[in-house]
Formats: sequence, C-alpha cells, structure tokens
Amino acid sequence: MMLVAVIAAAALVAVAALLALVRVERGPSMLDRAVALDTLTITLVGAIAVEAVWSRRTETIPILVALSMVGFVGSVTMARFAAKEPEDEGRVRTPEEVAAQARATDVPRGEQRDGPRGAEAEDEGGAER
Repeated sequence: MMLVAVIAAAALVAVAALLALVRVERGPSMLDRAVALDTLTITLVGAIAVEAVWSRRTETIPILVALSMVGFVGSVTMARFAAKEPEDEGRVRTPEEVAAQARATDVPRGEQRDGPRGAEAEDEGGAER
C-alpha cells in the first residue's frame, strides 16, 4: 500500500513540475513566469518530501525548510515588484521606469510638447517672415 501511495505522489509531483516548466516557457508575462518558478520550487520540496517518506529519513527536513524559505522570499520579492506593474503591460517595471513615468505625468501638457514658449515663439517667428 505504501508503494502505491509513493508512486502516485511522485507521479503527481512530476506532472506539476512539467506543467510549471511549460508555464515558465510560455509566459506570457514576467509575473506568470515568477509564479511558475515558485510552483516549481514547491514541487521540488514535494519531491524531496516524497523521497524522505520513501527512504524514512529525517535528515532531509532542514533541506525542505531551507527550500521553503527560498521560495517564500522569492515570492515576497516578486510580489513587491508586481505591485508596480500596470494592468495593461505584461512585464514588471523597474523603479527607474516608474519614476520616469511619474515625472512625465507631472509635466504640464503644453511644456511637454512645445516647451515653455513654444506656441508664442512660432507666432513671433511667423510674423517676422
């Protein structure tokens, strides 16, 4: 009975890892890939746990804890960056890109296109000709 349970668990973990690898490959956004890599980390923890159950060894528990911590820190880090991702864009922006967009939206529209005296300078230039 134990053999059947271990084989079933190993098969499910293998299928989950395969599906996560497909999502890493296809994307489409960076956030999808990050979630897939997090899922891959979880499946790795599951595979090590299945092996620990099969061999009845407790020495692998620190490895499971360390991998779980790495997965958690990676998820929190990606969540921090994903909070700055706009809805219409399929990638995570850098803090510099966020700051540049904020500066661009703070500039009044007339100054951004023509400069501070763009329209007046054109009128003066046209009148002198």
